[in-house]
Amino acid sequence: MAGAETGAGTEHDAEHDPLRGIDLAAAAAAKGTWLELAVPADHEAVETVSEILSRATGGGCSVEPAFELVEDGLAARIDIARPAMVRASIAVLNAQAARNAVEQADRELGHLQAFGLRPIGDLSCRLVREEDWANAWKAHFPVLRIGRRIVIRPTWRRHRRQPDDVVLALDPGMAFGTGLHPTTRLCLATLEDLADRGLIAGGAADGGPARVIDVGSGSGILAIAAARLGAREVLAVDVDPIAVEASASNARRNRLARVIRSREGSAPSGEGPFDVVLANLIASLLVMLADGLVEDLRPGGTLLASGIFSNREAEVVAAFEARGLVIAGRRDEGDWVALEARRPA
Repeated sequence: MAGAETGAGTEHDAEHDPLRGIDLAAAAAAKGTWLELAVPADHEAVETVSEILSRATGGGCSVEPAFELVEDGLAARIDIARPAMVRASIAVLNAQAARNAVEQADRELGHLQAFGLRPIGDLSCRLVREEDWANAWKAHFPVLRIGRRIVIRPTWRRHRRQPDDVVLALDPGMAFGTGLHPTTRLCLATLEDLADRGLIAGGAADGGPARVIDVGSGSGILAIAAARLGAREVLAVDVDPIAVEASASNARRNRLARVIRSREGSAPSGEGPFDVVLANLIASLLVMLADGLVEDLRPGGTLLASGIFSNREAEVVAAFEARGLVIAGRRDEGDWVALEARRPA
């Protein structure tokens, strides 16, 4: 098929072989191997493409539409200007049967493309083992360096530590907070900057190590980073009990259970004041919790707020300034913003 071109008379590309480089005979000999068929298609062609793949494989299809983030990044809106990906799979029990399925799908997709009604991309195939599906999500969590010193190491990966590395061993499990999302990266980079300025290891009013609260702790990644950077005590609170357990588990994994305490809760915590308040939430929650965040923050302390979509930044700034906070710094990545605010002494 001719990529994304349209127009009557478009011919199927005879050089295109979706099975090129795939040994179906070896796959059939190995138990638990599936062949995945995938086609990018215009949104108006998705239904027809799904029918073709379902008919060829004898199973159902999944459709992954292109999307853009909305509502502070918590929701997604389908972008119909970009193609969706239609996928179907067939168990490779017999090499010839699998080949026949692919040839049938490719032939019928070629006929559909020849009409030139909507853009349809090339059919592609790949082999997937059942255990690969079970662990596929782990491939999306590499060892990640953020800033100069902070290194996030998934527990199933190895890392050769450099002398100044601050390594966070993390098992994200079902809780938000892996370091892959821009909001978390912004928080970690700013937290490292606070540490470089002595506001973590020496951020208390008496010049000693800071007391820190992580509001909406998720996996506990920010709490662990604060502890590793020199905080004497970190309280990690979240309204989700799964996140609380993940945070506690990751604290133990990093041998920080004596420094980090995890529990259900929000701001105000009732345990303030803290020298540093971390709040990687969303704009609407930051505005709603502004009074509680300030209540938890001691005079002269620092609030690090992230999870702010750029078009909501002014709203968050206004809420903070209305409660006496002074915006002292700002970082951004793509559509996301993190703010550093201080409560005057």
